[in-house]
Amino acid sequence: MISDEQAQAYKRDGVIVVPEVLNQETLGKVRTVLAELVAGAASVSEHTDVYDLEPGHTPETPRVRRIKAPHKVHPIFDEIVRSPAVISILTRLIGPGLRLHGSKLNMKSAQYGSPVEWHQDWAFYPHTNDDILAIGVLLDDCDIENGPMLVTPGTHTGATMWDHHGDDGCFAGLIDPDQIQDDIKRAVPCMGKAGSMSFHHVRALHGSATNTSNRPRNLLLYEVAASDAWPLMGVKDFDEFNSRLLAGPPVVAPRLTDVPVRMPLPPAKRQGSIYETQSASKKSYFTRAA
Repeated sequence: MISDEQAQAYKRDGVIVVPEVLNQETLGKVRTVLAELVAGAASVSEHTDVYDLEPGHTPETPRVRRIKAPHKVHPIFDEIVRSPAVISILTRLIGPGLRLHGSKLNMKSAQYGSPVEWHQDWAFYPHTNDDILAIGVLLDDCDIENGPMLVTPGTHTGATMWDHHGDDGCFAGLIDPDQIQDDIKRAVPCMGKAGSMSFHHVRALHGSATNTSNRPRNLLLYEVAASDAWPLMGVKDFDEFNSRLLAGPPVVAPRLTDVPVRMPLPPAKRQGSIYETQSASKKSYFTRAA
């Protein structure tokens, strides 16, 4: 599914976009399931294990910011990440042993889709090694107008690990934008036709602005780790941990590499999705820029 040049670009830049990996039939099924899930949000008035709600959500006008762990919510989302096309790309970028760390579906609805402040995924779930990436499945055509994910090439290597803590010393899930102005200026948008997929390294700097267009920008995200990368925050259920293997056998010998780590502790005062975690900080970039 990817060329040698694309594999080399990922190693160099920490991000690539692979055009139209999902076919139109699968996209149609996903959109139908997503519409049903959004309609189901009319029955809730606060965040749940499935829904993270936008400010302004009402039963009459459901506004969903995120579907949590969609691979657990509907079989089609688990099928996508386990598909031969996706596994072949992951094997080229990470290796033969693969484990799903988690999933989410960020919904940037037209006119009000919430921003995600600048951060590194690595700050949220450090492991024994950083052969970890996130897949971004574009469920809608995405261009610069409807809030694409922005990634800064080259920020995934060396000793680059920014502080994601707030002034109170607690984990805040974002980087003080004043500390990364030059890196923000170098960021590139992950854009493409619906069905395309971005792959960005767990340490790559990224964020996304509010969707101010009249078109949605739904992004299905999977976090995938090498099977010998073990979470430093621990494994609570070994059987569940192994149930998330996508390729290769269970591993009980973690691979240790010299990578910079900051633990996400003390925990954020607002627990929940990244939106909730980041909302406690007074240091925002996209709100201020808007």
